[in-house]
Amino acid sequence: MSTPNEKIPPSVLSVKNLEMRYGSTLIQQNLNFEISQGDIFIIMGGSGCGKSTLLKHLIGLVKPAAGNVYYGDKDFWASEGNERDQIMQDIGILYQQGALWSSLTLAENVAVPLQEYTALNAKEIRDLCAFKLQLVGLAGFDDYYPSEISGGMRKRAALARAIALDPKFLFFDEPSAGLDPVSAKLLDDLILELRDTLGATIAVVTHELASIYAIGSNSVFLDPISKTMIAQGNPTTLLNESRDARVHEFLTRGNTHTEG
Repeated sequence: MSTPNEKIPPSVLSVKNLEMRYGSTLIQQNLNFEISQGDIFIIMGGSGCGKSTLLKHLIGLVKPAAGNVYYGDKDFWASEGNERDQIMQDIGILYQQGALWSSLTLAENVAVPLQEYTALNAKEIRDLCAFKLQLVGLAGFDDYYPSEISGGMRKRAALARAIALDPKFLFFDEPSAGLDPVSAKLLDDLILELRDTLGATIAVVTHELASIYAIGSNSVFLDPISKTMIAQGNPTTLLNESRDARVHEFLTRGNTHTEG
């Protein structure tokens, strides 16, 4: 709860009465939440609740059955042409498996969005790719192929591509999936650093408790039984204050220890 003198960050992404379906199958309904500037917003819930599906609705891959997604005051799904293109250029995405082109070097992978959406010349693109790789701790790996580096390094390379256009919004789908605890912790630290460096607003789909508590400033909890959201707020606050058994079970995994 904010104090009278506390400045509340503006809402930059909001979901209004969102309903998600695959054909006639209801996934989630009555989703209403706001993401503020600078948030690291966690989309969480048990398996099959629709976390990744919600992410796809936010980034334009799946159209809602009903409801709206707003970037600022722009209704994303009602936008067309240049307005839709501008919103999409403000979005960077890190997919669960990284989705790097195996036939391209790391620098060439990072260069793809720069070649597509900017008028930079070849040298400017090459220099910017080197800088983005440096930001994620991969300085000197420009000419390596994805098969020549570790899983954690591939995630970071994919992140360098996601931030190529200095996006206002970053979306992560299970970023720690397949990583050992040390690599996952390094990725969490990098997400925090990039939020602060780029001033980006970040949404993360994850079920990893360590990541949820380490980076999450806000969250929404999707329930697969009621097929709607049953909690929203700072994950640590939800852990300590939520009276819903489903939320508490997820945030403790049956362990009664609480954080902070």
